[in-house]
Amino acid sequence: MNRVLKSAATPRRYRVLTRAVSCCLFLVLPSCRIPNLRQADAGPSLPPAFNTPAVEALPVAAAVAAAGGPAVAVAGVSHPVPPQPDSSARLGVAEFYNDPVLTRLVDQGLVTNQELKILEEDVQIARAEVLSRRGAYLPLVGVRGTAGMDKHSVFTPEGAAEKQLEYRPGRHFPSLPGDFQLGLNFLMPLDIWRELRNTRDAAIQRYYAAVERRNQFVTRLIADVAETYYALMALDRRLETLDRTIDLQQRSYEIAKARFEAGRGTELAVQRFQAEVRKNQSEKLIVAQEIVEAENRVNFLVGRYPQPVERNSVGFLDLSINTLSAGVPAQLLQNRPDIRQAEHELAAAGLDIKVARAHFFPRIDITGFVGYQAFNPKYIFNPEAFVTNLAGELSAPLINKAAIRAEYRAANARQLESVYNYQRVILNAFTEVINRLAMVSNYSKSIELKKQQITALEASVDAATKLFQNARVEYIEVLIAQRDQLEAQTVLIDTKRQQLSAIVNAYQALGGGNSLSMPAVLPDQPHPRR
Repeated sequence: MNRVLKSAATPRRYRVLTRAVSCCLFLVLPSCRIPNLRQADAGPSLPPAFNTPAVEALPVAAAVAAAGGPAVAVAGVSHPVPPQPDSSARLGVAEFYNDPVLTRLVDQGLVTNQELKILEEDVQIARAEVLSRRGAYLPLVGVRGTAGMDKHSVFTPEGAAEKQLEYRPGRHFPSLPGDFQLGLNFLMPLDIWRELRNTRDAAIQRYYAAVERRNQFVTRLIADVAETYYALMALDRRLETLDRTIDLQQRSYEIAKARFEAGRGTELAVQRFQAEVRKNQSEKLIVAQEIVEAENRVNFLVGRYPQPVERNSVGFLDLSINTLSAGVPAQLLQNRPDIRQAEHELAAAGLDIKVARAHFFPRIDITGFVGYQAFNPKYIFNPEAFVTNLAGELSAPLINKAAIRAEYRAANARQLESVYNYQRVILNAFTEVINRLAMVSNYSKSIELKKQQITALEASVDAATKLFQNARVEYIEVLIAQRDQLEAQTVLIDTKRQQLSAIVNAYQALGGGNSLSMPAVLPDQPHPRR
């Protein structure tokens, strides 16, 4: 008896096993022809210090391995960065610039700048996209109510059967029966390949990328306000220099005129000094126009209509901002918003590949309905009118998968774009820091030499004026000395402005200024790596 039972059970087990293997093959076979992913070329290694040439290089990191994409070499180092010298980027705006007037302008710009508000709305759009993607893989339950009338022909199976059917003994359906439904719909996609969750995670990465894009604009806005603020101070100093030069040339003009009237000089000297005075008076008007434009540039950045900009230009040539500390290049990965933005976009691109890959596999959806259905509304809540159904739908691509392959290859290409963009952003950040640190150093040395030159030129102008007054040199000597002094003073002011601009831009290149605008965090989501 046992042998008979065992022999009967063996074919049954075999059939179950065969069905299980067939189902597995049905699920796996669509992935057999998935195209191979292309790999990115390795980028240049990030030097260990801001020195040129670099004598040693830090190891190259695989930035998209965690995102689930192919292993690619990226110019960067892994987080977290080991303890290193502090960078000036860690200082806040008020601490770095140590200028209450400039700090107030920056604070106003962060509140009222219209472009910053536009970028903030982009962040909100990206946030809404995350919430939308999050709901895509959760069960969807909704209310469904329908009402209608349906009359079948008696020459159809349905119509012929209706004339014979009774919904209760002796009670037939009316000739024009209705169809009324009221209940709950249920829809749940089984995200077995994590397609929907990867889409959500990619949206989260793009949300953080939008936050960092906004933060990058914040650092640029602060730099633009500070740079224009110092340019205004430089223009004020140029006006002061022109006023002093005009006074000096006016005195020389009076001397030349007195000598001419006394018959000890020529009219040529009088006319040349007068022409020089008029030239510098004209230059004053041009500088005044530049001041108007610079003030309005600041007003535009801080989101207000034209008005005077408060500033203190006294001691401009001796103005000193906080000493720059560059830290090490690896800290750029944490401090610069554009690098963090590129990192999040790279992670999102890796997740997009996972999403595109899931399209090669079958999709399973579960649908259901629970409620009441009757041909007459008065029976709709009758216990016997209760209906329910539950169904599963399985679909898989078998033929003409060219579109899916094209989408997969396009996702691969977009990921490679993100890899190369990440490499480019890091390379650009390092180059910006090197250029601006070198500019700060070289312009600081140039300023010291220019000050020595001006000291000598001031002495030469004083000596030439006295000699001309005593008729021991020609007017041309005085004129040349005054021109040289004005030119040297103008160059000194411009060099100082460029030195301050280099410090401002070096602070921005290191990632400074971002401390005023920290990224928002989505509910139930970890803070992005900093």
